[in-house]
Amino acid sequence: MPLPFFNSFEKKRDQVMVVDLGAKVTKAVHISRKANGFTLNGFALVDAPAFDKGSIVRPLAEHLRAVVQVLNARVKPVSLAVGVESSLLRHADMPLVTSHDMRQMLKFSSKNYLQQDLSDCIFDVHVLPPKSDGPKGDALKGNPKTRVLVGAAKRQVVEDWQEAAEDAGLEADQIIPSFIGPANAFEMAQPEAFAKEVVALVDVGYKNTTICILYNGEFTLSRVVAFGSGKLTQGISEALGMSMEEAEGAKVTMPPEVESVAQSLLSPLGRELRASVDFHDHQRDRAVSQVFFSGGAARSPQIVQALQVELMVPCQTWNPTSFMTLALPPQLMGEIEAVAPQLTVAVGAGMAAF
Repeated sequence: MPLPFFNSFEKKRDQVMVVDLGAKVTKAVHISRKANGFTLNGFALVDAPAFDKGSIVRPLAEHLRAVVQVLNARVKPVSLAVGVESSLLRHADMPLVTSHDMRQMLKFSSKNYLQQDLSDCIFDVHVLPPKSDGPKGDALKGNPKTRVLVGAAKRQVVEDWQEAAEDAGLEADQIIPSFIGPANAFEMAQPEAFAKEVVALVDVGYKNTTICILYNGEFTLSRVVAFGSGKLTQGISEALGMSMEEAEGAKVTMPPEVESVAQSLLSPLGRELRASVDFHDHQRDRAVSQVFFSGGAARSPQIVQALQVELMVPCQTWNPTSFMTLALPPQLMGEIEAVAPQLTVAVGAGMAAF
């Protein structure tokens, strides 16, 4: 499901470096493609900087240099995943014209197609295949329409990222909405479920949680919920009189007294996710059969179990790197299984880059 906002890399690439700048932790991966599949050569998790007001270019460039040093990837082109705070993903019906013309129409008339004025954004589109059982009447009309996924990112963010990458000695060859990362990675890691089932992919970030629903390989729903693992940590801290650092650690170990507090704090998130699943189920003739969780919080079985109680659908954590051969340094081999759920967006953005 490739949907980059721009692509300056015209040759067929055999390796990619991807940086997913999170609110708390930046995730990066180095992936290569060979005749027999994909290889994960390295990954990095680096604390994200707190940007002060004003230009973010210089501190972001310094951060990118630090990430590349930890990743130890000798690759100049980099793909950057833009978070949901600065990008969006929407379905739209658009005239059957070229992708270039669609981008121009969105640039000047975004409100007509997205019901929102996004004049300060850069757009890209991914034309969805026609439904085999869908109505064919539009094709016979004088102004046929086609269904597309529209990605939009704030222009200032894109320009700042490009400049920061250049200052860091890199080339930002693609900027990709993070929303499509889980779907891209899931298609590779779980091809049977992707193609034949109705599944929900939930990625729990530090500030926000995203949910997207795939129906037989079709991206049918996407939504952002303003609840992330940071709110859970803060709630545990306030309820039990812990420091934020202590609450973060307790969230991972999850002793009984913390688990009961966490279950209560997670109920609003569970209800919001359940509402999204119910809405989708009512619009379709098949219900969501499974929910797959990613993100740092997905490493906790207690958190996934608490959300399963609210969702009333089988839930599990999944590994976005399971389809790749591992060629990691020895010190990282023991870590990959534990941290893999956090790499979902970066891995999926890497697939879009290929």
